[in-house]
Amino acid sequence: MKFPVTIERDEDGIWVVECPSIPGCVSQGKTKEEAVENVRDAIRLCLEVRAEQGLPLTVETRQVEVTV
Repeated sequence: MKFPVTIERDEDGIWVVECPSIPGCVSQGKTKEEAVENVRDAIRLCLEVRAEQGLPLTVETRQVEVTV
């Protein structure tokens, strides 16, 4: 399965990765590569927990551009 993720660097230089289609699925790492690898594990675990709890595995998300 493929999931879109967001990746950004926080104020302390840590890379934070979130999978918006799985509520609460967030991970981090010292490098981008480490953060992405960590979120793979987080996605697997989040899907497992959501299945055990009878929750929908994912929620619908959409990316849109906003002009300001």
